[in-house]
Amino acid sequence: MTEAASRPSPPGPAPDPAAITGFVDLLRLEEIDRGLLRGWCHAGAPQRAFGGQVAAQALVAAGRTVDEGRAVHSLHGYFMRPGDPRRPLVYEVEELRDGRSYATRRVTAIQRGEAVFTLSASFKKPERDTPDRQRLIPALPGPEELPDPYQAWAAAGSSDYWSTTGRRTLDMRIVPRDQAALAPELPGVTQQFVWLKSAQPLPPDEPLLQVCALAYLSDLTLASTAALHVQPPRAERKGPSRVSMASLDHAMWFHRPFRADEWLLFAQRSPSSSDGRGLAHGEFYTRDGRLVASAVQEVLIRPRRS
Repeated sequence: MTEAASRPSPPGPAPDPAAITGFVDLLRLEEIDRGLLRGWCHAGAPQRAFGGQVAAQALVAAGRTVDEGRAVHSLHGYFMRPGDPRRPLVYEVEELRDGRSYATRRVTAIQRGEAVFTLSASFKKPERDTPDRQRLIPALPGPEELPDPYQAWAAAGSSDYWSTTGRRTLDMRIVPRDQAALAPELPGVTQQFVWLKSAQPLPPDEPLLQVCALAYLSDLTLASTAALHVQPPRAERKGPSRVSMASLDHAMWFHRPFRADEWLLFAQRSPSSSDGRGLAHGEFYTRDGRLVASAVQEVLIRPRRS
């Protein structure tokens, strides 16, 4: 790293989005020094960096300081300020502990000298021959049986970061709510089921990258699940959103190995919404029914002022 390359980047426009050709590009970081990295995040809302990418890049930064053979098993993050997609984010990693089995890291994402996001992540060595049980996957249509929502959005003149022609980075299939009724629903609980995966193959020999990709994907639809009592999901909605939503905190647990470039069912439910906040839970399942990860998110939900 040269002295010029290690200097903070000046304010200005983010790198050309056309340069992003695959999911791996969304997680790419520049290493300034050990435990100090820099990256760019695209907008998830106008002039606000997408929280899932911030969390995923923070996890990439943490993983760079952990010995091979330890896999991340949990993360807990807090979103404190909206990130500006026109400026880079700097990730500072604190190496809190390296034990025989577990290692703990804390990452702070900084922009304009202020903390935007903090992440705590725990890594561990795998254990063999331990008892295994899990919740069963809901009986729902597979991704091949569902329409591509991007086609409908394009026909309606709508576009977003993930669906621009020539650089789609992820694939999504949304289970319609009438078919989602095949899964048991409890009174007062809203639920949503979405199939997700990277649109391009991910490197097979980088397990951390699979987990970081899933951290990115996990932030796509939990907020809308918590807001279903206020408005329908985007696939069914006509007109702009009537509420403002933003992630407040986000936690994940990784149970079993998986690939984020293969279809995963994200089964989501929200048991509560009050005080301008909604809570959403989610589980990721592989096509063969293995429960591979769980996520919990609290989200800000406020009516939009006209």
